[in-house]
Order: sequence, then C-alpha cells, then structure tokens
Amino acid sequence: MKRMWRITLLVIGLIALPVTAQPLRLVANAWPPFTGKELPENGLAVDLVSTALQRAGYPSEYIEVPWARVLRGLEQGDYDVIISAWYSEDRARYGLFSAPYLVNRIRFLRHNRTPVDFNELADLRPFSIAVVRGYSYGAAFDQDRTLTKVPVLDFGQGARMLAAGRVQLALEDELVAQYYLRRDLGKAGTALVFVPKPLQENGLHILVRRSHPQYREIVSGFNRAIIEMRADGTYQRIYERHGLSLN
Repeated sequence: MKRMWRITLLVIGLIALPVTAQPLRLVANAWPPFTGKELPENGLAVDLVSTALQRAGYPSEYIEVPWARVLRGLEQGDYDVIISAWYSEDRARYGLFSAPYLVNRIRFLRHNRTPVDFNELADLRPFSIAVVRGYSYGAAFDQDRTLTKVPVLDFGQGARMLAAGRVQLALEDELVAQYYLRRDLGKAGTALVFVPKPLQENGLHILVRRSHPQYREIVSGFNRAIIEMRADGTYQRIYERHGLSLN
C-alpha cells in the first residue's frame, strides 16, 4: 500500500512539473551579426533573447535552420520561439509578438556604377531588387506588385548577384550588410554602396507560437526582462560583447 502511495505521489509530481522544465526551442536562420552558430553566444540577438528568457525563468536551446523552415516549423509546433521576427499580420495568426527588443534599419544597396534616386517606392520600378525569400520588409513594399523582386536564399547571395550585375538593388539591415561586405565579399563588396534613404526601420521581436500553453506568459516575462536589462546595463554590455554599440 505504501508503495502504491509513493507511485501515486510520483505521478502527481510529474504531472505538476511546469512546462518550462523543458527548454524553449529558440529558432532562427543564420543572420550575422544577430544570429549564427559560428558567432560568440550564437550572435547578438540570441544572446539578448536567451538572457532575457533565462531571467524570466525560461531555459532555452538554440536551433538554426533556413528561414522558410523557421516559419513553417513554428507554425507546425516544431519550435517554440523565433528569435528574430519582423511584424506581419500573417505571422500574428500563429504566433504572439513581443515588444521590439532592438531596431533594424533597412537600407537598399546599389552598385557604385548604378545611380539610384530613391524617395518613394515608385522610384524603384526600373530596378530589379534582391529580396530574401520569406522575409517581410513592411506591408507597403511587400504588397507592391509593380516592383521587380528577385527571391534569394540570403543576403550574401543577393549581394553577390548585385556585385555581378544580375540585379540592381539588394535590401538588408545596415549592420548585417556591413558584416557581409566586410567579411564575405572581399573586393567585390567594395563596389556596393548604400542608398541614402532607408526603406524603413523595423522593430525586431521574438515570436512565440500560440499553440504553446504558456505563450502569453513567455512574452510578458520576456518584455519585463528586456526592460530590466536596459535599466541595469546588461543590455549595453551584451552589445559591447559583440563589438557593437548602441546608436
């Protein structure tokens, strides 16, 4: 009888274990300097997000897959949290966005032989533009059917196509573009320059799948932790650890 009682208590204890006993499965594609298995702490964004979630009581593990699998995997429940998501209404159907925890300044790059005068989207109609498949660049740009958009796997591919003259423009976050131009493209990268006017500034969010039983609590805890990290200097120290500075 005592043995049965101990087994019953054990079963009750296992049932009562919080969902957070299992690490949250954080996912992103390689997007240096924000995410990347080869980077210190898997990149700036992973470092910020995992630190904030740990503070909120949620251990985590980082998984890196191509962007199309990131979105599909979250929707299907293969992953719990997308590390680096820009807001879109389509994604909000299956995930809950956090408050933005950093800002991406999205800019066009051009070849230095190709003059581009960009003030509004209509100015871009003569040009072909490399865009990463599955990315959202803002509703106005995404929904403009008059623009010639050339899907690419990642910005590195788009930048190489731009350097080779196969497209006339490429789009990317300013820090990401600088990282690729400095480290991966060599001499070809020196011919690429930024168009002065940015397309927009996007807040970067985590996106938690709505099918997770604690999705609201995860987002609330994350938001509170980021506020605390900004206040106590942790946020800035993480930037500095990655060789970056806050604007």
